[in-house]
Amino acid sequence: MTRTPGKGSLGNRLAMWRALRAPAATGFVSQPEPRSIGLYARGRQLVAGNFQLAGQVVEAPGVSIWDVQIDDPALAEETHGFLWLDDLAALGDYGARARAQEWTWDWIARFGLGKGPGWTPDLIGRRLIRLINHALFLLSGRDRVQAQAYYRSLSAQVLFLTRRWGQAAPGLPRFEALTGLIYAGLALTGMQARVAPAVAALAEEAAREIDADGGIPTRNPAELLEVFTLLTWAEQALSEAGRMPPPALVQALERIAPTLRALRHADGGLARFHGGGRGIEGRLDQALAASGVKPVSTVRHALAMGFARMAEARTTVIVDAAAPPGAAAGLWAHASTGAFELTSGRRPVIVSCGSGAPFGSEWRRAGRATASHSTLAVDGYSSSRLQAGGGREVLVDRAQVTALRQGDLPDGQHLYLAQSGWSLTHGLTHTRDLLLSTDGRHLSGIDCLVAQTVAERQRFEQLMTEGRLQGIGVTVRFHLHPDVDAALDMGGSAVSLALKSGEIWVFRHDGHAKLSLETSVYLEKTRLKPRSTRQIVLSAHAMELETRIGWTLAKAQDTPLAIRDLDREEMPVPI
Repeated sequence: MTRTPGKGSLGNRLAMWRALRAPAATGFVSQPEPRSIGLYARGRQLVAGNFQLAGQVVEAPGVSIWDVQIDDPALAEETHGFLWLDDLAALGDYGARARAQEWTWDWIARFGLGKGPGWTPDLIGRRLIRLINHALFLLSGRDRVQAQAYYRSLSAQVLFLTRRWGQAAPGLPRFEALTGLIYAGLALTGMQARVAPAVAALAEEAAREIDADGGIPTRNPAELLEVFTLLTWAEQALSEAGRMPPPALVQALERIAPTLRALRHADGGLARFHGGGRGIEGRLDQALAASGVKPVSTVRHALAMGFARMAEARTTVIVDAAAPPGAAAGLWAHASTGAFELTSGRRPVIVSCGSGAPFGSEWRRAGRATASHSTLAVDGYSSSRLQAGGGREVLVDRAQVTALRQGDLPDGQHLYLAQSGWSLTHGLTHTRDLLLSTDGRHLSGIDCLVAQTVAERQRFEQLMTEGRLQGIGVTVRFHLHPDVDAALDMGGSAVSLALKSGEIWVFRHDGHAKLSLETSVYLEKTRLKPRSTRQIVLSAHAMELETRIGWTLAKAQDTPLAIRDLDREEMPVPI
């Protein structure tokens, strides 16, 4: 995410000077209702003094969150945005409230006069939403002097944001800044005049940033859900205050909702691509319900933000069927063109490794590579390459989808995709042909590397000559969810996958590659550490102008058509 200008700029200092001298709010117009959701388990970890911040885990019982020592610029985003307040409120006991109150008033004392790294428009917007959402939790047992300091701090942040929201980067940072401004302007006494300009700006931003198909430039499903949630909160706050939400805001919600539904797996989680995670269980469905946008009939095989969806019975397959985003939108993008995820009922089966950002820069870089996704990769090369620039690594030589066909066949849903990720480097185009049976019990695939054009054939033959006809190493990976119990079967020619639901899936291949079961990782920000898991790997060497690898993933014949699946954690638990 692009950060905003630092606190030391003249404009920020002037805005802060004015904000601190303006009259402060004295209370709330109406009692705030908490809308943001945290993690109970993470709240427990915070109370115990276990901090997962900026990709590092620090055990510091009894230490204020503001005294945790981590040398990483990302620390400010995680602490000064007050997302931890959601987690403490989710826990909600005496210890959690004590921590929340101590850290909040400690922040006011240390940073409330405009000091520290938290005075950027997006962080202020994020922080205001949490401070107002959990006002009753925070003010319980506080005396009059402490309450006045709380309201003075909120007022100063609102007034600062009124003047500086335009410095937030377009996209999610600006949505956070404007929604926080609207939220606080409606909630606090004497701040209502700040609302109308912010509403107009939010409507304009929504019209500009949300495309006609309900997508955003980053192609990050989790970020799209964040934007959708913010716009929903703004719409609800305006409606509850008796104000009519602008048409552009309502229309943006109506465009986004079908896209999110298309990116929803059978278990209710989001597809994990381009830095996004599956999300807290139930959050996507809650957001869709809260928006009031009803499901509408859409074109069955239309792409959703560049992703193709195949769904039959209770099996969903979601495929990254477009080029990764470039420029600023691609700072968090992954080289995942052609990769897919598969979920059966309430159980993820085939996944991507996910975003390594919560675990530090090395994990973040590894998670962006093609090898961390369930697709074909040429050894040593991602389909889009990372290149350092402007302090961040951006994707260059981005893979382009050169052919895409999707439709219904008599025996199921079909998807054909071709992408150019290795055309210039190796003279090879990757094609992926998928077929999901009508009963959702069988997914077949054919992955090919083929030199299609004269230029590609010349490049491939040159590499073969230079490599003394040793061929080009190729691997097709299928990363498994950690809850899948995998074992080689049938003398090493197949892999059996046992799900906690009781389902058994069997992976087979056509014999044109070497099959192995190897270690992998599953990266999710709700955990303190990466989770160990397995991956199915098909290895081969491209020796000809066309290399073809076929495979199938199917439920075992004795797996029932319907399984009562109740054995599941309600919330992710950090380990």
